[in-house]
Amino acid sequence: MMQELSGPNKVVGAKQVKRALRDGRAARLYIAVDADPRLLQPLVQEAVNRQVPVTQAPSMKELGASCGIAVGAAVAVLLK
Repeated sequence: MMQELSGPNKVVGAKQVKRALRDGRAARLYIAVDADPRLLQPLVQEAVNRQVPVTQAPSMKELGASCGIAVGAAVAVLLK
């Protein structure tokens, strides 16, 4: 399912994810299980409030690789 993130229709990083959730552009939120819970909690809550499905990624490294970036990613959003 994380293959969806290899295309151009995504945003990566907490600030961009937060903006996409609030703007109603998010189709699915991806979170890395090894990311800081203090960072994830408000984003997951926003996704739940807006009825955006949340998917867990095995690690920040794998989420970053799925997004096509060379570093780990804590969160990413697939856009509508």
